[in-house]
Amino acid sequence: MTTVSEIIEQAKYLLQESEIEKPSLTAKLLVCHALGLDRLDLLANPLRTVTEEEKQKILELASERSKGKPLSRIKGHREFWGLEFKINEATLDPRPDTETLIETVLTEIENKNDEKKILDLGTGSGCILLTLLHELPNSKGLGIDKSEKAVSQAQENAKLLGLENRAEFITGNWFDNIDETFDIIVSNPPYIKSEEIKILQKEVKEYDPILALDGGEDGLCMYREIIPNIKPHLSLNGIAVLEIGNGQAEEIKELLKENGIENARIIKDLSGLDRCVLMRN
Repeated sequence: MTTVSEIIEQAKYLLQESEIEKPSLTAKLLVCHALGLDRLDLLANPLRTVTEEEKQKILELASERSKGKPLSRIKGHREFWGLEFKINEATLDPRPDTETLIETVLTEIENKNDEKKILDLGTGSGCILLTLLHELPNSKGLGIDKSEKAVSQAQENAKLLGLENRAEFITGNWFDNIDETFDIIVSNPPYIKSEEIKILQKEVKEYDPILALDGGEDGLCMYREIIPNIKPHLSLNGIAVLEIGNGQAEEIKELLKENGIENARIIKDLSGLDRCVLMRN
């Protein structure tokens, strides 16, 4: 019979062979996921035996990770802002970088208990909208996405977080069929140049949906669709925050000026890179 500690070593070996980062930790996380254990259970029961079926499942998961499949995709969920979000093949894998967008919005709000209407464009898993609703207890929001599978996943996440009564998700393209105004507009649109997608990490280019990555020839195509519609849909004194790619700040500020938005500010992330553009109506 194989023990937990032995299967961890076998999984670790597979991961090391493929030069996966942190093979020991990853092996333990895969074993926890496969066996439905937490890490304390794992530490407390190293001699627990695993069945042949469990062993094969663990080695299959290790093989998937060895081929480049992200751990979050294997587990089917990702932590963002301390919350758990389920993801599927139609949703972008939430990144810590996007937490800068959340911080930016929250910094601009004087009273977190105020009632705000939020619009999240290209909502994906719903992580941005649902995180903001989690932090703003009296606010409501609408998330829109082109993918029905993404919308379905966002709806499930809203229920899991107990936010389904304050969050609505619909299928659509950006501002299509939206004729109301919002206090907060947020988006993490696709902003990677089409030609650069092929040089991205395997974990990104093979497992994140292309719709959520491809920003066209210069990476700015989606901003050209979004920005002209911001001001008409933003309430007086409302704010809009868009995530941007590094090196795009000046071009996006110019796009904003062309559409009557002069007061935009660029927000840097913890690495000192341009990460968001903030504007107030």
